[in-house]
Amino acid sequence: MIRFALFLLLSLLGATVRLAAEDAVERRGITSEVKLEEVVFGHLTELNGKYKMRATEVTFAPGGYLGVHHHVGPGVRYVLSGELTFNEGGRATVYRAGDYFFETGNLAHTAENKTNEPLRILFVEMLPKNWSAPTVILPSPQ
Repeated sequence: MIRFALFLLLSLLGATVRLAAEDAVERRGITSEVKLEEVVFGHLTELNGKYKMRATEVTFAPGGYLGVHHHVGPGVRYVLSGELTFNEGGRATVYRAGDYFFETGNLAHTAENKTNEPLRILFVEMLPKNWSAPTVILPSPQ
C-alpha cells in the first residue's frame, strides 16, 4: 500500500512538472485539436493497455513559431497544407503539403511557418495511456 501511495504521489508530481515544462516552451500563432485518441490493443501485446495513439491537427498561422522542444513520444507528421521549416541539430528542412516525416521525440528542434499562408500538420503520436496534456515539453537537461 505504501508503494502504491508513493507511486501515485510521484505520478502526480510528474504531471505537474510536465505541464509546467509544456507551458515554458515558446509558442506563437499555434492552435491544435485532438482528432482521435485510442488506447493500444492488438497483436503487440507488450504495448497493450500501456500506450495510446493520438492524432492531432496543428495549425500554424503565418509567422507561427514553436520554440526549442521535445515531444513526450515518437510520431509521424504529415503536412496537410502550407510549408514547415523544421530546425534540428543546426539543420533546417522544409516540409511541404504531402510530405511525411518522423520525430523520435527526444531530439531538440523548432518549427516555424515562414510563409504568408496557414500551415496545417497532422501529428500521429504514441503516448503513455494516461497522458492527457499536450505533448510538447522542454528538452531534458543533458
